[in-house]
Amino acid sequence: MERKVHWAWPAFTGGLVPRDKLHLHFEQEYATYVRDFPVLLGRAYVQCPMAAARRELAENLYEEETGGLAAGRPHPELFLEYPRGLGMDLARFGGVVPLLPASRAWRELLDAHTTTCGWAVAAAVTTLFLEGTAYERGELDPAAPRRPEAPLEQHPLVVHYQLPIEALALTKAHRKVEGGHRAAAWRVLLDHAEDDARDDVVAAMDDQLEAWLAYRDGVAAACGITRDTLPPR
Repeated sequence: MERKVHWAWPAFTGGLVPRDKLHLHFEQEYATYVRDFPVLLGRAYVQCPMAAARRELAENLYEEETGGLAAGRPHPELFLEYPRGLGMDLARFGGVVPLLPASRAWRELLDAHTTTCGWAVAAAVTTLFLEGTAYERGELDPAAPRRPEAPLEQHPLVVHYQLPIEALALTKAHRKVEGGHRAAAWRVLLDHAEDDARDDVVAAMDDQLEAWLAYRDGVAAACGITRDTLPPR
């Protein structure tokens, strides 16, 4: 997880993506995993043989699918408040969003890992890889850095693209529940996954990272971002 960092992300958080290209980022995110995240997570739930682990997964699934614990609305719906707030055409999100080649490859890997590799792999790639960040060590080690959390007024979409703060509904929801979700995700894997599943989980996470980095390369290219676009460090 500490390698889940992409070279182009500073362009997205620094306002370097042209406004007329930004929709490509949201469309690919939505179509590859955001829209169907409850389905991907549900696959881990239905395969899991242990009630204690299922309960943890079920709570996460319920919140993602309904928003009934904190957000008030399904999380995929809340995601659409970003493009709505930026004045994008939401019809682009309602049908079949054309996936870039690397996006399609990553989604196919997500489908494979959540359907054919056992519940532990499905839980890891959804609750750890998709929901997690490079700061996961901070969820387990009090001495490790935690994920930075700036005021909503400093959110990159607000600062650089004038997104109304009220459109940050998903960001607000994540801040309410993510602490519990992160802890639960690690409990599920560390306390309940079988020892002989460890190598499969680690291998799947490595494969996910490789596919995700290629996916982000594709999105960056579609948005006109190259390494030369970024200011020198």
